[in-house]
Amino acid sequence: MAQPVKAAPRLRPGPPDPADGLRGHSAALRAHALRLHAAAEALDWQGPQADAFRAEVAALADRCATAANGLAVAAAQLEDGH
Repeated sequence: MAQPVKAAPRLRPGPPDPADGLRGHSAALRAHALRLHAAAEALDWQGPQADAFRAEVAALADRCATAANGLAVAAAQLEDGH
């Protein structure tokens, strides 16, 4: 009678590299910023309220892009050992 094959133990991944994590969050924020800008530009709604809404969405997209830049800088500093 054949013996059952034991599965190899699963290895846990090592601790994540903090710089890689920051770069991942930075990329996600950049993608959000691009989508927000595109959504604001594609809005068909017209009038003063629409313009105010577009401005708010554009400001949010700019904040996302600024945060993404900050995370990218922090990742570079971690890699350089600063």
